[in-house]
Amino acid sequence: MEVFNNKIGWLNRQAYGYRVHGKYAPRQGHRFNMHKLLLDPYARDICGALTWSPQIFGYCRGEHDEWRPDTHDSAGCVPLSRVVDPAFDWQGTVPPQTPWNRTVIYELHVKGFTARHPGVPEPLRGTYLGLAEPCVIEHLLALGVTAVELLPCQAFLPEGRLVNQGLSNYWGYNPISFFAPHPGYAVQDPVREFQEMVRALHRAGIEVILDVVFNHTAEGGETGPTLSFRGIDNASYYLLDPADRRRNLNFSGCGNSLDISNPDVLRMVMDSLRYWACDMRIDGFRFDLATTLGRRAAAFDVRGGFFSAVHQDAVLSRRKMIAEPWDVGPDGYRLGQFPPPWSEWNDRYRETVRRLWRGDAGAVPEFAERVAGSSDHFRHPGRHPWASINYVACHDGFTLSDVVSYEHKHNEANLEANRDGSHHSVSWNCGEEGATRDPEIVRLRNRQRRNLLATVLLSQGVPMLLAGDEMGRTQQGNNNAYCQDNGISWVDWGLAHSETDLTGFVARLIRIRRDNPVFRRTAFLEGIAHPESRLKDVTWLREDGQEMTEDDWRDPHRRTLGVLLDRTGVDLLYRREDDLELGNSFLLLFNAASEPIEFSVPQPISSEIWEVVLDTREDAATVPTDGYRRGHVYSLYPTSLALLCDNG
Repeated sequence: MEVFNNKIGWLNRQAYGYRVHGKYAPRQGHRFNMHKLLLDPYARDICGALTWSPQIFGYCRGEHDEWRPDTHDSAGCVPLSRVVDPAFDWQGTVPPQTPWNRTVIYELHVKGFTARHPGVPEPLRGTYLGLAEPCVIEHLLALGVTAVELLPCQAFLPEGRLVNQGLSNYWGYNPISFFAPHPGYAVQDPVREFQEMVRALHRAGIEVILDVVFNHTAEGGETGPTLSFRGIDNASYYLLDPADRRRNLNFSGCGNSLDISNPDVLRMVMDSLRYWACDMRIDGFRFDLATTLGRRAAAFDVRGGFFSAVHQDAVLSRRKMIAEPWDVGPDGYRLGQFPPPWSEWNDRYRETVRRLWRGDAGAVPEFAERVAGSSDHFRHPGRHPWASINYVACHDGFTLSDVVSYEHKHNEANLEANRDGSHHSVSWNCGEEGATRDPEIVRLRNRQRRNLLATVLLSQGVPMLLAGDEMGRTQQGNNNAYCQDNGISWVDWGLAHSETDLTGFVARLIRIRRDNPVFRRTAFLEGIAHPESRLKDVTWLREDGQEMTEDDWRDPHRRTLGVLLDRTGVDLLYRREDDLELGNSFLLLFNAASEPIEFSVPQPISSEIWEVVLDTREDAATVPTDGYRRGHVYSLYPTSLALLCDNG
């Protein structure tokens, strides 16, 4: 170990680095090089910047593509590990422990969320402490979200290509340390300030879910720099190509893949998760490209060592675990195949809901599956509707406003000639690409935003919102803003004044969901009648008020659907003292067609009338609220949604 300042001791936050001696034999997978100063994989803090210079690379290429060790010293060009004081006063705060069926997730970027917030003191904007400011927490509480899901906060580095282009890795999916909080979000002390942020959120009753990246590291492919893992034990930390062990297997799309099947690497990952759960009090984890965690070489095994270790761990088995259920390796798409009690990002939900509201033909049957909790993917022993994390926008792709404003990506600012990012956005610009002054298009876009938000928050499963969508945030059509650490990605808090109606609409939907267990059941809908009400827990209706037939489901021209949700017998698992009531029964009416629909309402379940709770049409305030009886016709506006309540 190489110690700086000639002292050791956590009282002065001592900095240090490793030099590892060993055989340099790339064809055997070994890349030891004592000239390279290395980060401690278990460091709780790192300091200093990375300089992209020839010194950080551990190899030179000779004749016949033979590699030999580079002898330039990398000290002074690489970040250092730093010892920290582990003590922290949590001041009696305790984790909220919100049940899954009451969880509403709000995905945000620590820097981007407060970088332009006028209520946050300027020195704290874009930091952990900025997120802990009362004005920020008040916004989250006013919305009613129960958890924030933070984009990666494990220390990460920018890629050399981005640095050369004057860009940076904004999202943070390029880790160099699995224990240290990212120092770029701190004012002085990343560890203590991260803990202060968590403490403030917990005091407000808000859980903290951390997006973690254990599928690769910032060392990149075999031609990347030697910064830590590669120099300590390349053959153990990384999956290598059996045909040429100089080469990395790349299931992440980022150059390398950690070998989680190696017992020592698995131990490091588990130690990291326990550290964040115990010392930093994180309530849950979202695993980037989680399929990689279940690979043994190239094969995916849901009974592999990582999933078994998490399931058996006394701490982690009680935390929320969320998988991004794919990677870029062979057979990498694994939606619905993760073990209980894991939840999964459901991209099928996102695409299906967008398709329905875009007016695509034949979207109704799958849309019904998604609204009902995606049991076609998740109905397995031990799994529940909350296995599906439902969203229509996330950090990766269009924002909500861009979903209804752009049909094509506009990623020119990324300096990749608009070749990067998904070509499959499943979006609709409502008649004009980008910003418009056409009042009809503006009204349609506003209605579509409400339709998408209402669908997410009234579906079975766990809703997830993207930060800023409640106030109309736009990225000007950029659907891959991973390298845009600027106004393209940052939340524009100036919109909060012009979009108060949309923000209030989101808060109202979350209250409806919170107060009515029928929207957050703990068991999958069965379509079976309850003995007391003689009504099914869910009944799918066509516009004449009759139950859908097989022919109706097969009709590709159908763009209208009614959903009758009966509260009778609603599952009250995980109920709290403030959740003793069954709530109400509801009638959801969807019209994705471009013309109005006259919908005959069915008999109310336990009262005489249906009361209108909300309607996404622009002039919803003019909708009659004196109630609808059986046989009454509800005029459903084009591309709109209505929610009627039986208050009996």
